Amino acid sequence: MSQKFEYNTHYPSVEDLKIKARKRIPRFAFDYLTGGANEELNLARNENDFDNILLKPQYLLASDEIDLSVELFGRRYSAPFGVSPIGLQGLMWPNAPEILAKAAAENDIPYILSTVSTSSIERIAEVSDGKAWFQLYHPTENKLRDDIIKRLQVVECPVLVVLVDVPAFGLRYREIKSGLSMPPKMSVSNILQTFACPTWGIETLRHGIPSFATLKPYMEKGLDLAQLGQFMNKTFTGKVDVEKIKAIRDLWKGPLVLKGIATDEDMQASIALGVDGVIVSNHGGRQLDASESSINSLIRLAGNPEYKKNIKIMLDGGIRSGVDLARAHAVGSEFNFMGRPFMYGVGALGAAGGKHTINMFKTHLYQVMKQLSLSKIADFTQRLQSIL
Repeated sequence: MSQKFEYNTHYPSVEDLKIKARKRIPRFAFDYLTGGANEELNLARNENDFDNILLKPQYLLASDEIDLSVELFGRRYSAPFGVSPIGLQGLMWPNAPEILAKAAAENDIPYILSTVSTSSIERIAEVSDGKAWFQLYHPTENKLRDDIIKRLQVVECPVLVVLVDVPAFGLRYREIKSGLSMPPKMSVSNILQTFACPTWGIETLRHGIPSFATLKPYMEKGLDLAQLGQFMNKTFTGKVDVEKIKAIRDLWKGPLVLKGIATDEDMQASIALGVDGVIVSNHGGRQLDASESSINSLIRLAGNPEYKKNIKIMLDGGIRSGVDLARAHAVGSEFNFMGRPFMYGVGALGAAGGKHTINMFKTHLYQVMKQLSLSKIADFTQRLQSIL
């Protein structure tokens, strides 16, 4: 197979990027990126349950030229995957939101900015040429919600994603021990870890100490770390219910997506509310350790034809290769998002990490399609052999 997409061949897999990133990111920040809730059982299930999906090749079947592109909400993207929203991205690697948003825009895939990321709505709209999506952590005050939505309308954000699976902040032991719980603290150990990662430290100095840039207009000036924690708990602790989604649906006329859907009850409610899509997700195994993997939730929900004809069903969680992307599409996902792999890419390769990771996944997926004698993403459902 001829090389179709250019990437750094020293890092051909997500695991290679993860190993390199671990050496370049301070442990407290790396633990925040990689950790899950409680004993991290669901974190492991998210990845391991992909292994139960087997694909069926048809070697003697003639196939046309391979096309990785898909249409979603009226736009054609170059591949069936995008960059998940991640909070505190700039803590894990300086300027990470801008690196990834720019790479995504240049390579025609979606990037989703989190409310609690370290770049603002306006800045990401600028570097992405207005292509970036936005994920809303629903605030406790409707006035703040309405103002954020107005800012999104001003920059003509194409898709609004509402996060529904954080009625409370997850209990993550790694973050508690490292001081990245709320309120955060900077221990002597954390300071020493930064000295062991000089490139991270230099880049942090160059780009500035990370902060919740989108939320700055709503914060009092000069908040210390304890006060910042109090602000976050006060501003974002609360459930997203049907009435809140109805209000957003009235305000937002563009495509509206709910992220964190995992059950039939919530899927049925989403359809009744008139949202355009759902991202099946368990928050990367960071919220409820006793829930099922995202891919198993997807298998069940996407297997219902009534759901599929009424709403776009997408996946976020556990994807670590092009083979996993293929498996997701084989069981019914229409689009996929990945968070940690892209952060490993940026952590390993800095400014080059976004483009590298995009092209690495495109190369993986192209190879699988070639192996299965497929030409279009929509045909993956024809290659599901079995689910163990």
